[in-house]
Amino acid sequence: MAGIYQKLKPYLNYVVIGVLTLVFAVLSLTGGLRSSDIYMLEKIAISIMLAVSLSMVVGFLGELSLGHAGFMCVGAYLGGKCSCILEPTLGEIPALIVSLLVGGAVAALFGVIIGLPALRLRGDYLAIVTLAFGEIVRSVFMNSSDESFGGSLGLETPRFDKYTLFIIALVLVLACLAVTQNLIRSKHGRAITSIRDNEIAARATGINVTKYKLIVFTVSSFFAGIAGVLYSYSNYTVQSTKFSYNYSIEILVMVVLGGMGSINGSIIAATLITFLDMKLQTILTGNLAVLQDLFYALILILIVIYNNASAFKDFREKYNLKALWAKFKKHDPAHIKDDEAKWDRVPSKIKVDEVLSVDLQTTSPYTPDKGKKGDK
Repeated sequence: MAGIYQKLKPYLNYVVIGVLTLVFAVLSLTGGLRSSDIYMLEKIAISIMLAVSLSMVVGFLGELSLGHAGFMCVGAYLGGKCSCILEPTLGEIPALIVSLLVGGAVAALFGVIIGLPALRLRGDYLAIVTLAFGEIVRSVFMNSSDESFGGSLGLETPRFDKYTLFIIALVLVLACLAVTQNLIRSKHGRAITSIRDNEIAARATGINVTKYKLIVFTVSSFFAGIAGVLYSYSNYTVQSTKFSYNYSIEILVMVVLGGMGSINGSIIAATLITFLDMKLQTILTGNLAVLQDLFYALILILIVIYNNASAFKDFREKYNLKALWAKFKKHDPAHIKDDEAKWDRVPSKIKVDEVLSVDLQTTSPYTPDKGKKGDK
């Protein structure tokens, strides 16, 4: 069973998300989901795609990017504009497909344009450049004309059928996972993680660092643009104020909270943070709405302290899910099978009880005091 589990472990996230997609799809088509639940599922799917795509840059490549919301903004505006133009003539589904391709492709193009000069920088300098890119993109769309992208009031976009949009979003999440995990587990993924661990050593072994950085940045930007298109279809209006610096930080928090370089952790953290954010919006209404950011920040601080404080190390090791599961499925020693790898069961060419002997020769065939014939 342990061997089967290890083989299936890389595909468990596909199975879980696929099963949940089928369950929620059936509930949605039969009227078992409320509109608020459907809207939350859309937001969760978008957050997962953003967190997983950013995890490629921050978690696996080891570079700090603060402009992820900028790539999402490009996809949301351009994909939303395509949907406004194409939907009256092509229909809902073809317009959605074209908008997804256009939004993702243009965001990937911006990823290449920004990545070529920016990825030669490191650390804080790269973070500043990507942050500046996000603010520039947001300002451009905010100051656009009303006829092009709606200006400060935002771009009005068609709302896709809410009973099926979250299903499409979850299917795209599976596609994002497939691309990300296959890339990371390939030989290219090993080159990417080696750059994260030691860039100088990676260069010394012949790895094209700039090439792999650009690939990761482009793929990450593409899925951020796809998430932006889904956001435009999930709302009636796309406003540039949504894609501010704070939203990039929120996506980064999902990655860091889930664990650097952990795709499953990013999925769980994105789900929890989105659920928490939307529940706080529902609970804290009226005059209490000003407390939403305060409670949200406090909860995140407590989670980070719990995950990293050394004082809670023993508690975390004793009561984590893995330890609790091990206690739950504790075996009775009477039912433990005999060890199949015992020494008396392993086939061997030499029996264990066989006496091994080596012929030892006490004298050498040639000794110094006994030379060849004819020697005196």
